[in-house]
Amino acid sequence: MGSEHYFSVAPSSPENPRRIRVFLAGNDVEVTTAGGVFSPDHVDSGTAVLLANTPPAPVGGHLLDLGCGWGPIALSLAMQSPHATIWAVDVNERALDLVRRNAEELGLRNINAVMPDDVPDEVVFRSIRTNPPIRVGKNELHGLLERWLPRLDERSDAWLVVARNLGSDSLQRWLAATFAEGFSVHRAATGRGFRVLKVRHHGSPRTDTLDVVRRA
Repeated sequence: MGSEHYFSVAPSSPENPRRIRVFLAGNDVEVTTAGGVFSPDHVDSGTAVLLANTPPAPVGGHLLDLGCGWGPIALSLAMQSPHATIWAVDVNERALDLVRRNAEELGLRNINAVMPDDVPDEVVFRSIRTNPPIRVGKNELHGLLERWLPRLDERSDAWLVVARNLGSDSLQRWLAATFAEGFSVHRAATGRGFRVLKVRHHGSPRTDTLDVVRRA
């Protein structure tokens, strides 16, 4: 399957739905995937590394799976945090339909699978988890991250997984330079040729900085 398919709003490739068994959030579950979405036959290596190297999701609030595909991250978040609201965001309508179907079959009622523009502007996220679509190109990727990372709540984290050979180190440098005010960026884990990057929104101004100023 060419990469252009899963970046499309309406993939032209045959759907060819299939059932696969996957291990998500400590549960062995069966889900539906299809052609025209990312990694339809299994949980891809990058997502597996991300899921294995991130802390438990916040128990409440709004959580974002950015570029959700058929939903391994969103489904995991929903199972971990049944009282949180999960936003599964993608531009691929087929992927969103799969997330909705899988959520319904698994009895997960806390997932909103939507297009990017359908997320209300006032929503801020207590966590963002993403295997971002690196192959869309640097400009589009940077625009995507510049749109969503500022919507992290204060004292909240985004977790990104990026293959080393697809520019994880240069992306880390760009993130640190672009989100220098009120954020911090560091490599949280490595595995199977992937880097897990953590972006922390400390808030602006930082409370500890104010305390230093007041004591001066």
